[in-house]
Amino acid sequence: MDEAAVAPNCLQGVRVLDLSQFEAGPTCTEVLAQLGAEVVKVENPKGGEPGRILGTGPKPGADAYYFMIYNANKKSVTVNLKSPRGLALVREMAAKADVFIENMAPGTIEKLGLGWDELHRINPRLIYAQVKGFGDGSPYEHSLAFDMIAQAAGGNMAITGEAGRRPVRPGPTLGDTGTGMLMAISILAALYQRVTTGKGRRLQVAMQDAQLNYTRGAFVNHARTGKPVVRGGGGFGPPVPPSDIFPCKPGGPNDWIYVFNSHNNPEHWRRMVKVMGRPELADDPDYVDRNKRLEHADEINAMVTAWTQLHTKHDAMKILGDAGIPAGAVFDTGDLLAEPSFESRGIIQRQHHPNGELRMPTFPVRFDGKPPKIAPAPLLGQHTTEVFGSWLGLDEKDVQGLKDDGVI
Repeated sequence: MDEAAVAPNCLQGVRVLDLSQFEAGPTCTEVLAQLGAEVVKVENPKGGEPGRILGTGPKPGADAYYFMIYNANKKSVTVNLKSPRGLALVREMAAKADVFIENMAPGTIEKLGLGWDELHRINPRLIYAQVKGFGDGSPYEHSLAFDMIAQAAGGNMAITGEAGRRPVRPGPTLGDTGTGMLMAISILAALYQRVTTGKGRRLQVAMQDAQLNYTRGAFVNHARTGKPVVRGGGGFGPPVPPSDIFPCKPGGPNDWIYVFNSHNNPEHWRRMVKVMGRPELADDPDYVDRNKRLEHADEINAMVTAWTQLHTKHDAMKILGDAGIPAGAVFDTGDLLAEPSFESRGIIQRQHHPNGELRMPTFPVRFDGKPPKIAPAPLLGQHTTEVFGSWLGLDEKDVQGLKDDGVI
């Protein structure tokens, strides 16, 4: 419900000039917008950023859901970057901005004359942020990257999947959204530092590099064993049973539950066997001890499977949770959208877009009890007159002249 969300206005007065596209950069700027910054997307007058047509939308000819979900709370202006006057407009806006961000193909922004050296000269206070596929100095620094490329080359796929099977791409877009979140954190830090120094910073994050940050647990295990992590091993050696995904009724594709017993807490095991009706195993030395339990892994997993198959994933999660046993049902997007508490708490909100509604998650941190409120993603060029007026002092006649000349 909209009443469960508010605009936190933490970044009120911060101007962000956004030349990013697709997901990694737009994720970063969406967070900044939800936290109160004025984020202005600079888009091609002919169609806008490619994400606007990536997949279907609420109705034929409308912006794609993909664009809507990664560009909430922003403004849009159109500028022809192939026009010298258009590039001049961007430079004028950069002089007024607090943050500039781009994630174009390697070398593109510099060829446009919008590189760090140029914009820093114009605006020494500017936080200049670049999202890249591969970092400067990498043997792949000139290569293109998308989410799945970063996840493969950054280590995620190597540790995801079942033992002995081929690598699996993790479902969440850690390469894109994960990278964007790290950049957003860095921009906030640079803005905070600028309060005392008065100087901007050049920030760069490579999607591949960001994935190493998300796989730190695997590096722990490599340090411990001296060998790469094996898929299906949980990252820290063989999991002590029960620690796996178990089937539930009625047996649909996502009717599963993850049940976990910590090897450091034997109480999890004692609670588990009581729930399953096997209290005699609660203090049996062949099962309480973690190493002994590994020897009985097949028997234990069969026992847990027999119990979980008697219950739906929702019931199993509630029963186990109430008993103090860590357990998580495998919820899909349908399950999550059907859970009313997400909407009543404002974690899932309705984006009231001119082309149709979209239920979507917001930034999940609650500010004084409420998460940031979702505002609709902008239509292409929707705020051109408004932004050029407030940022550059142009009036409607000036803006119309730029349109007539093909500049915007």
